Amino acid sequence: MLDTTWTAEAAEIGVRLDKFLAAPERLGSRSRAVTALERGRIYVNEIETTLADASLRLTAGVVIGIWMDKPGTARTPRRAVNAGALRIVHEDDAFIVLDKPAGLLSVPLDQRDAAPSAFEHVEDHLRSHGKKRPLIVHRIDQDTSGLVVFAKDARAQDDLKGQFRRREPERIYWAVVYGHPDPGAGVWRDRLAWDHRAQIQKATHPRDPNGADASSGYEVLESFAESSLIEVRLHTGKRNQIRIQARLRGCPLVGERRYTFDSIDRPEIVFARHALHAYRLAFRHPFDGRALRFEAPLPSDFADLLNVLRLSSLRARPRRER
Repeated sequence: MLDTTWTAEAAEIGVRLDKFLAAPERLGSRSRAVTALERGRIYVNEIETTLADASLRLTAGVVIGIWMDKPGTARTPRRAVNAGALRIVHEDDAFIVLDKPAGLLSVPLDQRDAAPSAFEHVEDHLRSHGKKRPLIVHRIDQDTSGLVVFAKDARAQDDLKGQFRRREPERIYWAVVYGHPDPGAGVWRDRLAWDHRAQIQKATHPRDPNGADASSGYEVLESFAESSLIEVRLHTGKRNQIRIQARLRGCPLVGERRYTFDSIDRPEIVFARHALHAYRLAFRHPFDGRALRFEAPLPSDFADLLNVLRLSSLRARPRRER
């Protein structure tokens, strides 16, 4: 039944299941590990696991197995979706703005990856209207919800990508982080380098030639007992930038599975993904230069998280003496 099994060694005690699976010598990436867990292909000591078990900490001698061809776990062929399902915020002859749901890739990772993407859905939508394929302008992480833009022709793409390259668009994100950033507003500045083997962003030396400067403005919008809702304004747009910069300040995102401190003993706030939402996007129209601004309301899971945190904070407050 199982195609491959691995036995956790002493050095892997305490490692999360999803991190163990994502290692280069196993599945090779977190996205593949998540997909395998979502589809019930992973077994721990011969017991089937799900995505809810991603944070399981390994113990020495535990046996992890994978059944790649498990019946019923193949991805259903992608079907065309309508404009309503795409959550189109704006569409004209030059570009299309989507409110991307969390869990959907912005663009396909590679030809071997079967995970669906917003690009493919936009492609279906445009094809149904007799139009050409969309062109990539920028992207957001798979588990990040919110605004993403695709161009409809090369001229619009060149102009929009130029604006992003010059850091002209206003890019506002909302995030829920552990702790309380101090001070309550400011600028995060770091030198980051992408680790191609580990597929993560890392802080590096200010003079590292392989590094790039990353800058974000932030402000605490609301504080809870053990966490905060913050607004982040991207000055640069490095991959995973907000996620790594928050972690470097000791305030990783709630739900974060990659940029976190496993050694910190703190109450876990349960959330199925990293709590990050691309809330506002403003740029110039690529054809006539008009100033445009778009906003995406918080998705239901993010709004529900905030309500839970508010209620928990109220319960945690000491009662006034009578």
